[in-house]
Amino acid sequence: MHYSVTPEPWDSEDGARLRGIQRAELDARYGSGDHEPGSAPTAEDITFFVVARDVQGMAVACGALRQLDVDSAEIKRMFVLPSHRGTGVAPAVLRCLEAEAVRLGLSVLKLETGTAQPDAIRFYEREGYKLIENFGPYAGEPLSVCYARPL
Repeated sequence: MHYSVTPEPWDSEDGARLRGIQRAELDARYGSGDHEPGSAPTAEDITFFVVARDVQGMAVACGALRQLDVDSAEIKRMFVLPSHRGTGVAPAVLRCLEAEAVRLGLSVLKLETGTAQPDAIRFYEREGYKLIENFGPYAGEPLSVCYARPL
């Protein structure tokens, strides 16, 4: 299936809708609404946000970058609607985020996922991300699993 992946404002209607669906899924997986260490991303600290759309124009996936320092950024709010998982849209979103990080002159991408997200863990490992020690707000968090990939 073909998808278009394009930048959108963080607070776009479709982006907010996708992140709301993601939040509900994670709340269900973790059994609470308190499963994100650190500060939630905002329009002020997101460097780049994309939405993927199918051929009918329906928003089906999203992802963001939050720059951490001059060399690195963190992938945030990477999400694919369950009905579109396994169709190639997740790698398309990831490639777009990686290309933007390269364009920004960054040398590494980091991310945090969780122990109740084995599908995400498999995806990132398949895409070349390597397990690292939990960084920043995730240090010491038992539910957090962190990865990085040099660009």
